[in-house]
Amino acid sequence: MNNKGSITLVGAGPGDPELITLKAVKAIETASVIFYDALISPALLNYNSKAEKIFVGKRSRSVHTPQSTIDQLIVKHALKGQNVVRLKGGDPLVFGRATEELESAHLHNISTTIIPGISSYAGIAARHQIPITKRKAHQSFWVVTGHTEDGKFADDLYLAAQSSATVIILMGMKHLPEIIALFKKLKTKNYPVAVIQNGTTTAERSLVSTIDKVVEEVESNEIKNPATLFFGPAVTDAVTKFKNPINALKCII
Repeated sequence: MNNKGSITLVGAGPGDPELITLKAVKAIETASVIFYDALISPALLNYNSKAEKIFVGKRSRSVHTPQSTIDQLIVKHALKGQNVVRLKGGDPLVFGRATEELESAHLHNISTTIIPGISSYAGIAARHQIPITKRKAHQSFWVVTGHTEDGKFADDLYLAAQSSATVIILMGMKHLPEIIALFKKLKTKNYPVAVIQNGTTTAERSLVSTIDKVVEEVESNEIKNPATLFFGPAVTDAVTKFKNPINALKCII
């Protein structure tokens, strides 16, 4: 008899608790245990009052649960016959380390499912009506990590910065000065960039600037992680709609 449970990786969306799929809500409602990270809205946990909730968040310079520990925990609970939900910010397959969790589950022959979520780049762009693609104007876009696993500058950024496409950088605040220095070598000084902290949430703060001024503006306005960076003309296409009535910063452009 197979008494193993299951593991479901669930995308919680970019932060707004309403930006979650119906399928994801159903998975939360039927979970025995929910492992959740620092980027999800706590309101999502209210869909299940009976499940055990375990925080496994990862935040720079603060609480940090190693990925190997998370892998072991979700497997451990599934092997007890529990229905495990791993609730992850954004989409599990977009810089969500889903592969590592799936591999751990597969090593123990545990049934797995992925329920996609709205990634932060898509959700934030939609909120601010940033046309990351636009007919006859923006033909493609890059979504790149700002740093590699060992914390270094991501090599793909060199290729992205050379492109005329919209460039979206996740987890880039730690290396913002280096990223901007790269763009300065390849773009004009008034090349537009948007920095959006806590996108789609009530704590959102947004800044529109240029690569010539953005580092100074981010520092003076104390924009911090978690934040998403948008580079390219798509930013200025949306600038007239960019102001957040809750906690907006001055748009420079």
